[in-house]
Amino acid sequence: MTLGNVIVGLDIGTSKVVATVAEVNEYGQINIIGMGRTASTGLKKGLIVDIDRTVKGIKEAVEAAERMSGVEISGVTVGIGGQHISSLKSRGVVGISNAEKEVTPNDVQRVLQASKVVTLPPDRRIIHCLPRQYFMDGNDGIIDPVGMSGERLEVETIIVTGLATAIQNIIKSVALADLQVVELVLNPLASANAVLQPAEKDLGCVLVDIGGGTTEITIFDEGSLWWTGIVPIGGDHITSDLAIGLRAPIDLAEKVKMEHGCVLTELVPDDEYISVVGVDKQEVKQVSKKFVSSIIKPRIQEILGMVKDQVARSNYAGMLPGGIIISGGVAGLEGLSQLASQELGLPVRIGRPDGVGGLFDMAEDPSYATSIGLLIHGSNQLAYQETAADGQALSRVWGKISGWLKDFLGL
Repeated sequence: MTLGNVIVGLDIGTSKVVATVAEVNEYGQINIIGMGRTASTGLKKGLIVDIDRTVKGIKEAVEAAERMSGVEISGVTVGIGGQHISSLKSRGVVGISNAEKEVTPNDVQRVLQASKVVTLPPDRRIIHCLPRQYFMDGNDGIIDPVGMSGERLEVETIIVTGLATAIQNIIKSVALADLQVVELVLNPLASANAVLQPAEKDLGCVLVDIGGGTTEITIFDEGSLWWTGIVPIGGDHITSDLAIGLRAPIDLAEKVKMEHGCVLTELVPDDEYISVVGVDKQEVKQVSKKFVSSIIKPRIQEILGMVKDQVARSNYAGMLPGGIIISGGVAGLEGLSQLASQELGLPVRIGRPDGVGGLFDMAEDPSYATSIGLLIHGSNQLAYQETAADGQALSRVWGKISGWLKDFLGL
């Protein structure tokens, strides 16, 4: 297997580190060939708080992925998230200076660069510059201006930024694990690649990715990202609530959450019980599943309430007919879609990763949305680079042909 068609995604989360290896075949199909997962103990709310533990988690996940895939990993596409992420709107404008007045890929890059000229605090860095729409001589709604004719090209973008120190700590942790960061990708942007349908993005929808320490909220409309927000509560808070309520160790509380968790108490029979080991790991008690549900539900309602407030403050004026799509580890809890629909007043579905093959059955759980999305993003970048290279080659050939014609015809 040649390394040119292999992509690796690295999801460094608050609760887990996942390394996923995939091969992109000649038809652009992404096939997972290896995966490694380990517990994450070096992050809190998406921020690295212990580099040594983070490096250890990265190494363990990558080594497991290497053993399964048989591929030596050197470069990774890394997800980034956390409370430090923020976004702002920007615009850029450039003139079309070539003789044909035709927009080229270089013009698109120039106008995107122009939109990056914004005043930022000294402690923040740009992660993404995402085009929402282009304008040609004042006409809006243009998705791809390449090949169009005009005098002036404008773009409206979303600039995603993060704390410089947080970004540096991620890059440093990856480097200390003897890896190179190919690209940093916003976690919800990666998740959207894996779980959202094009029609949902076009109509207007909200992606709610409930991670371990935070919940990331992203609004899409007209096919592109519109707004991002984050609330400082995630699945780990539910686990902590259960550990306190059940007087059980954290690891057991996490197991109870994932295996027996339900967010609607009315769905749980009164006569169903589970065995729970106490904190001293000696006492074993019987706990009703309905009691477990009564602990989980209030925290989920709190998260959904904060999501609703964030969406209301986003200044999004659309109707969101695409509804709410929920991903992340908590998305697998029974009754979540029903409760979320009641709380948010919109249709809700659980977002499960799609669009890849190979060992996909290992990663079709909603908790792997970011991991799979990083692979899809890497594949898209690979295709873009190949297309750009082909375009440059074609441009050089056409330039030679045009020059020959002009000489031959005496132009």
